This record gives sequence, structure tokens and C-alpha cells, in this order.
Amino acid sequence: MYSLAILLSLAAAASAHIASWNKGMYCKNSNDSSVDSPNTNLAVNPLYNLPKASWWMQADRGCDMAPPAAGEYLELPAGKSFMTELANNRAFTTLSYNGRLTTDWQDGKNRSMPWRGPGNPPGCLMDGGDGSGGELHTRSIETTGGTAWAISYESDVAKVAMDNLVVFSVRYYSPFFRKTWYDVPADLPACPKEDCYCAWLWIPDGCGQPNMYMQNHRCKVTGSTSTRKLGKPKAPVWCRDNPSKCVAGPKQMMAWNQAEGNNVSPPNGKTPTYNQRMGFMDGAQDDIFV
Repeated sequence: MYSLAILLSLAAAASAHIASWNKGMYCKNSNDSSVDSPNTNLAVNPLYNLPKASWWMQADRGCDMAPPAAGEYLELPAGKSFMTELANNRAFTTLSYNGRLTTDWQDGKNRSMPWRGPGNPPGCLMDGGDGSGGELHTRSIETTGGTAWAISYESDVAKVAMDNLVVFSVRYYSPFFRKTWYDVPADLPACPKEDCYCAWLWIPDGCGQPNMYMQNHRCKVTGSTSTRKLGKPKAPVWCRDNPSKCVAGPKQMMAWNQAEGNNVSPPNGKTPTYNQRMGFMDGAQDDIFV
């Protein structure tokens, strides 16, 4: 059995950015589903300046070809909330080592609030005393970009596309803590018998490379009796200073700063984030239905 010191050194050597770690995720065992990889961080690597064939579903690292085990899903309870673990390495989640390396934070370290970068107003977290927090791309919890989940009712991942992948839940002020809860619309209908496709999404707001994240999951909606249908999503637009310009109804995930396939164009020097800047409200997106 590994000692705690060895486990910590292994995980520390593999820390990078952030992913959502939970049942149903692709690349839980790196890009080889046949082996157990408790210290993997392949899923956390960001997407930047890539052709669409590479950034879509993390194809650049083979995660689109590394599905979860048969019968394993991320469960989305209709009208309730689900928790996922946002961390920079599987080692710092309950999916590895029986959770021995978990804390309240994304990197397995112990710290107290408030956690802010140095100065006033604060600089980036990574510029602080121990240099940690760079993977969060933020100055404090108040300046985090927000994360989101999108769903497609296509069971065949080859048929998932921007026009059938709908953002259904947004969490402001994330990623920051490891345990993060997302709200599910009460009217979200059940998936086909096989499953649905879900993606965890994030565009960081500064403090590093201006990249984005799209992480694959096999998911199922539970406890739903709804027969409502999702509308066709539209690309969101920058509307921070003029809410009347916000796109109403179902919205697409945001593709930004890629070599091709971008669907949002914020003002120069601005970052499109999953919050009010782009017309996303915090919590369940209840306006996504026909």
C-alpha cells in the first residue's frame, strides 16, 4: 500500500488545471479505459487555439474514445441538485485512494478563507505566498468565471453537435471548492434508454492562458416525469451592459479562442464567461424548453 507521502508526491507531480471528477466521466483512467489510473490528470488539460476536430470532446488527447464503464452514468436528479468534484487531479477526489487525499480544495491542500491573491485589489492566486492556485485562473472566489453543464439527448456521441447540446445548469463563483453543486431543471425529461451525453464547461477569466474546457460524460436524468422538449440552442452573446441584448431561451456552450469553430465574439479584451456577461443566470436554466 502506498504511504501518504508517496501518494502526495505522485499527485503533486501531476497537477495542472481543473476537471469535474465523477461517475460517468470519460478519461477517468486517462485515455485507456482498461487500466485504473488513480493519479491521472489528462482530463484537466485546457483547450486553446485548436481546430474543431481536436477541441471537440477533448479529441486532442483521445478522451472522446475513452468512455466510462458500461452502466456507469452521471445522474442528474430532475428538480434537485447533484455534486461533482472539481480538482486538478483524480488523486485529490474520492475516485482515488478512498478519498485519503481530499480536502475542501482542488489540490488536496489545507487552507482557510478568504483565499485571495496578494494586494488590493488582489492579484492572481498563483502570485501568492506558496504559488498555488494557478489552475483556478482567478484572483478570488468573487472573480471566478463560472462553470456549466450542457446536455444532448443523442445517445450516439457521433451525433452530438452544437445545435443539440444545451446548457442546462450554471454555477457562478466556480471553480473554487472541490465539492460543487449544480441545479437540474425540474422539467428536464428522461434520457433515451441508452443514455444522454453531457459536457462540463468552463472559460476562465484571466490569470493565465485564455483557454476553455469541454469535458465528456455519459449521463442520465433521474426522477423525471416531464414530456417537455428542449429547444434548439443559440449561441450566447455579450450582454453585460445591456441585458436586452441577451439571448433568451436555450443556449449553446461557448467555443472561444480556438483555431476554428468559435461561436462567441466578446468585445476586445473581454472574456466570455458562464455568468451574466453572456446572459446565463446562476442555477438551473429553466428557459431551455419549447
